[in-house]
Amino acid sequence: MPTADRSQRSERLDIRVSPGAKRLLQKAADMRHKTVSEFVLDSALGAAEEALLEEKRLGLDADRWAAFITALDAPVQDAPRLTKLLRSAGPFE
Repeated sequence: MPTADRSQRSERLDIRVSPGAKRLLQKAADMRHKTVSEFVLDSALGAAEEALLEEKRLGLDADRWAAFITALDAPVQDAPRLTKLLRSAGPFE
């Protein structure tokens, strides 16, 4: 999970929340031994990174997406060596 570097903070971000939301955030922040600001910032940065990674993982143009779907829908190919491997005893069995 990302952590905000205090030495590089120069921008301010203001949000308005309901009293119930603030109580919930305060309770969660207390459990993590953080301030509400630290908790919200860490949570928001984690969500932002996940959203960007998700976009990166799924960033296919229409032609490549169609090719990917076609490959997924194709019949399963016989893989005798893989079948043998999966049926053999593992090193910890």
